[in-house]
Amino acid sequence: MIVLGVALLAGCTLIGVYLGDLLGLALGVKANVGGVGIAMILLIAARFWLSRRGRLTKGVQFGVEFWAGMYIPIVVAMAAQQNVVAAMSGGPIVLIAATGSLVLCFGAVALLSRIGRRDPGSPAVERGGSVIEGDAEPVGRTAGSQVGKE
Repeated sequence: MIVLGVALLAGCTLIGVYLGDLLGLALGVKANVGGVGIAMILLIAARFWLSRRGRLTKGVQFGVEFWAGMYIPIVVAMAAQQNVVAAMSGGPIVLIAATGSLVLCFGAVALLSRIGRRDPGSPAVERGGSVIEGDAEPVGRTAGSQVGKE
């Protein structure tokens, strides 16, 4: 049922926000620290756990995916505007942290793209290129066979 997927998302959100508040208290910050991230990690773990046990029905999966798709952009937009003014009053460390995280992300993307790169002359890449161009024969057919004739 779709309602169970929404309930799973709500439960993960409540637990994540609570744990984020506890983490903020432990760090001496009067704010939720990472509650949304914790909630998303819990949701991923719950989906994986349900899937491994065969309990993730299509309805539950649809409910989780639909609301997760709506939830993430809204929460990110809310979090982005929450403390921008306070962060900018922190001085140059904000710019250093932002630049450092941007450089790390670019480096991670470059590293992952090099790790996952295939040999450009490999048969799989060549077949993919001919499929995109529309020149490939369907798999299992020979060049001399014709569609509809036996």
